[in-house]
Amino acid sequence: MEAEATLLGRAIPKGAVICALDERGKLMSSPDFATQLGRWRDDGRSDLAFVIGGADGIAPSLRARADARLSFGKMVWPHMLARVMLTEQLYRAASILAGSPYHRV
Repeated sequence: MEAEATLLGRAIPKGAVICALDERGKLMSSPDFATQLGRWRDDGRSDLAFVIGGADGIAPSLRARADARLSFGKMVWPHMLARVMLTEQLYRAASILAGSPYHRV
């Protein structure tokens, strides 16, 4: 797990916001996620690194570096499915921030 954390850590741009996808993370609605992304954008934080752990999760050392921890629920999701879910939420958040009608409640 630590070897994976070292490799992931090297791939994260310096100064990037690190958001760990973690089952123990914060549950957020899509509008709340969009608001958080907007805050980071407005604070001048242009680089975001979303970290998805492997089969054993995220190493404690990397989890401790995270600026935020996000959960897609209490269930554990396969790595590849988590990537798709994150991609959709990023698209949805961008649509919300742009005022697009894509997100309907």
